[in-house]
Amino acid sequence: MVRTPPSLRDQSKTLTAAMQQGRVSELGGALAVRAAALSVEMKLPLADSIILATVGKYSAELWTQDADFEGIEGVRYRPRRA
Repeated sequence: MVRTPPSLRDQSKTLTAAMQQGRVSELGGALAVRAAALSVEMKLPLADSIILATVGKYSAELWTQDADFEGIEGVRYRPRRA
């Protein structure tokens, strides 16, 4: 059996707890159409446009290190540290 160091277990528990505060959103027809429109308008990959459409649906704020989102209103982009 492989044992995980305590510090990794603690980090895992913290991250799991943070993810459980989130919400699962169904990709219905209206959201898919909005995502497709965003993909074309903003030249975003479809997966990114689905995220952006979902953020808009819930009037949420997106924090990301994904450079595809840099400069988009309502998105808090922070570049990765080197």
